[in-house]
Amino acid sequence: MFLGEYEHALDGKKRIIIPSKFREELGAKFILTKGLDGCLYAFPLNEWHVLEEKLKGLPFTNKNARAFVRFFFSGANEMEPDKQGRIVMPQPLLEYARINKDIVSIGVSSRVEIWSKEGWQKYNNSNIDFDSIAEQLSELGI
Repeated sequence: MFLGEYEHALDGKKRIIIPSKFREELGAKFILTKGLDGCLYAFPLNEWHVLEEKLKGLPFTNKNARAFVRFFFSGANEMEPDKQGRIVMPQPLLEYARINKDIVSIGVSSRVEIWSKEGWQKYNNSNIDFDSIAEQLSELGI
């Protein structure tokens, strides 16, 4: 399980370091793709395959399903950290997440989210009503 929040920066060669707490669980290779809310998602290969199977089950006749599958898979890249735990960030993903320099990586259970520091701060300051969300989720039995 991925937990925690870590700040780091993009270096001059467009590399980021994967926090050591995340490296082992992500594995020698993992998938990095566009996420929701303007961040990037990093999945261990086993979690990616679970998600891939669920997405394959969506009806390709549904326009929204096709759009989401395109969005998710078109941005996907197999990443392999170097010996220092760094990965070279693909330019399209940097642009999508608006990452220029400062980055925040957060653990979100089965995935890692990579945010621009500004994007993460904006998300956290967006007045999300977590009490209402918790109440709605509890009504669903969560």
